[in-house]
Amino acid sequence: MAYLTDWQFESPLPTVALVAALYAIGWRRRAARRGAGTQAALFAAGLGALVLAFASPLASLDEDLFWAHMAQHVLLLAVAPPLILLGRPWSTTWRAFPLPLRRAAAHGVLRASRSAPLRSVWKTLTAPAVALAAFCGMLAVWHLPALYDLTLRSAAAHELEHALFLAAGLLLWSQLIDSPPIRSRLAYLERAAYATIAMVAGWLLAIVLALVAEPLYAAYVDVASRPGGISALADQQLAAGIMWVPGSIPFVAAILIFVYRWLAAEGAATGGPARVGGE
Repeated sequence: MAYLTDWQFESPLPTVALVAALYAIGWRRRAARRGAGTQAALFAAGLGALVLAFASPLASLDEDLFWAHMAQHVLLLAVAPPLILLGRPWSTTWRAFPLPLRRAAAHGVLRASRSAPLRSVWKTLTAPAVALAAFCGMLAVWHLPALYDLTLRSAAAHELEHALFLAAGLLLWSQLIDSPPIRSRLAYLERAAYATIAMVAGWLLAIVLALVAEPLYAAYVDVASRPGGISALADQQLAAGIMWVPGSIPFVAAILIFVYRWLAAEGAATGGPARVGGE
């Protein structure tokens, strides 16, 4: 059971620590604002989810247990991104930098012709359809046996996989959660449908993993001594359950919230109950 205490305080933990420090500095400059304390707690929880994914025993077990690797994926795709975005990270960390530097940078991005291609790329990446396609595509492609086994043989491929999962998660959840200065282009009912599609993509993967008659990933089949003594097939089915149930919880919560807000807005428009406040 020694692996349960095997924490790995290595890369990318320094990056997480740097982001936390910048957020803390920026938060001190806006701590008096309403809701700042709650936002900081949510952001800290999001960074905590990243620490669990990257440094906890999950990170030492992921090469031997598929379910541990899948738990990392759920943290990166469905847990850390919404918590981080609810903490309003962009506007808060931006305040960590000196005001003259912020003004100069903002002027350069908004005015300089050289930044026009970057603005165009950003606008494309943050389009709802593109963000959803990126999320579903990353989920499907990185679980193809050839690529998945590669991540277990190559540390660089493994880190790239996790980085892309986190980026895809942030892109997707930015369509559901307003995190100034980035705001979703979707109405409440559209957000509920959007979250449903993303959740179903995870379900499809889980169904495939649960129903196939043999293990899909050779790297896990070849493990000589699997922690817990479970078979490779049972390990795969447990990973499917993690994707299906815990992986769905954030999406179900989002769907319920957005449906409720849509109903409240409809009621307000027809003289019913007042609309629930925005995010």
